[in-house]
Amino acid sequence: MMSRKTQTLLAVAVIAGIVGYRLTRPAADAAPTTVAAASAAETVAAKPQLLGSLKFQPCSLSSASSRTSLEAHCTTFEVPEDRANPQGRKIALNIAWLAPEKEGDVQADPLFFLAGGPGQSAVDSFQQMGPAFAEVRKHRNVILVDQRGTGKSNLLACTAGQGDDMSVAAIRAETTRCAQTLAAKADLRHYTTTDAVADLDAVRQAIGAQQLNLYGVSYGTRVAQQYAMRHPQHTRSIVLDSVVPNDLQLGNIVARNLDEALALQFAQCTRTASCKDKLGDPRAELDALLVKLRAQPVTVRYRDATSGEQREDVLRAETVAGLVRMYAYMPAAASLLPKLIHEAGQGRYENLMALAQMLQGDMQDSMAMGMQLSVICSEDRKQITSQQGDENTVLGNQMAQSLAAMCEVWPKGTAPADFHQPLATPVPALVLAGEFDPVTPPRYGEEVVKHLPNGRLFVLRGQGHAVLGAGCMPKLFAQFVEKADAKPLDGACLDKLNYVPPFTSFNGWEP
Repeated sequence: MMSRKTQTLLAVAVIAGIVGYRLTRPAADAAPTTVAAASAAETVAAKPQLLGSLKFQPCSLSSASSRTSLEAHCTTFEVPEDRANPQGRKIALNIAWLAPEKEGDVQADPLFFLAGGPGQSAVDSFQQMGPAFAEVRKHRNVILVDQRGTGKSNLLACTAGQGDDMSVAAIRAETTRCAQTLAAKADLRHYTTTDAVADLDAVRQAIGAQQLNLYGVSYGTRVAQQYAMRHPQHTRSIVLDSVVPNDLQLGNIVARNLDEALALQFAQCTRTASCKDKLGDPRAELDALLVKLRAQPVTVRYRDATSGEQREDVLRAETVAGLVRMYAYMPAAASLLPKLIHEAGQGRYENLMALAQMLQGDMQDSMAMGMQLSVICSEDRKQITSQQGDENTVLGNQMAQSLAAMCEVWPKGTAPADFHQPLATPVPALVLAGEFDPVTPPRYGEEVVKHLPNGRLFVLRGQGHAVLGAGCMPKLFAQFVEKADAKPLDGACLDKLNYVPPFTSFNGWEP
């Protein structure tokens, strides 16, 4: 057995700004406790701070992935749920403001952090990416807005798609129940990207900013592109990390992209003599394992990585596929896959099962499934179909089939007629991609930057999804935001990024 520390590090390291769809069983969502009010003594000493017309109170941001908290100021800001009915229900947007660390010389244009998903909380997920913003924060305000339906902005928690029965009828019935429950507090048609973009501009006006800098990761890049399209005069610059092209239909390309990324990642083993000799061909062994488990799932007794207690669960093919998919997001975690797959192929399932269950637990609170369905079903449902070429992929067509079934019964909003048109703007843009990204591969960045005359793409060697924190990228990011010009950036420092060697044992890789 690998150490508990190794298990925890690998599982926690996997997720940062994912496009967001769980394989076939999106986990239950709950509101994470991310904002703590200051103590009574601190509240007396610390006065509320004004930013534009908004009054902020001192608060601390925390997350499950960090032992430290981040001092900030927090507030709420009401917006109409349905802008066509401004007198109707209101949504209190949860907002955190990270003031510049150096007094004086504060730039007038703040940076907004746009989280992934769809369904992640910006306030909750910023903590794990915060170090990459250190230089930017010295002279510029950073604003975190929980997108409507996420975090503490009227969270749309939902369990649609869970359970052992993954038949179309069962998925429809559970999704219908979820929508009916959430209807008590939300009109689910008004939780789309377009609604969120209008919210962001309302916040911009409230804080008194004429222009914004936008950093979006994964699904957040769709929000950034839509904002720049609708409000070019208020967009100073955009950073698109692991970009989703506007014309891409979410949910339809995950299976193929994963297989392409696995081919690159597994080649790190097959090209290494010691790994190939000990572990064989990881993809061939993975295919054999999936065939075996589809024919006959196995009951596995393992040690729970969180409690240390012995547990027993059923290992299914979709459990393995889900673990492979999520570990592929970060090569540091993916480097363990050849060893895990080989062990399971030999009938030793304990480590794989323990990590899969821990990963499911870590993810279950990270996505607002109801908001995710409002986005996907309103914006992408017409193109969510099974693909014949995906039948023999690791994920197969189950995700597309499940999403299509959910969207048949989910309330749907509308999108502008030009919603899926490529963003074509002179706004300065920095576009980032990871060479091994299993969901938004480098070719997406190439497609997007074609339409951005003041845009520049960096593909980071050996990296996966959400790459802002890799190597010298934070320094380049800060330089770009300062000058709003990607052309003069010297990316030679990125050449120092190295590939992560594959684990040949649970002690690590070969020296």
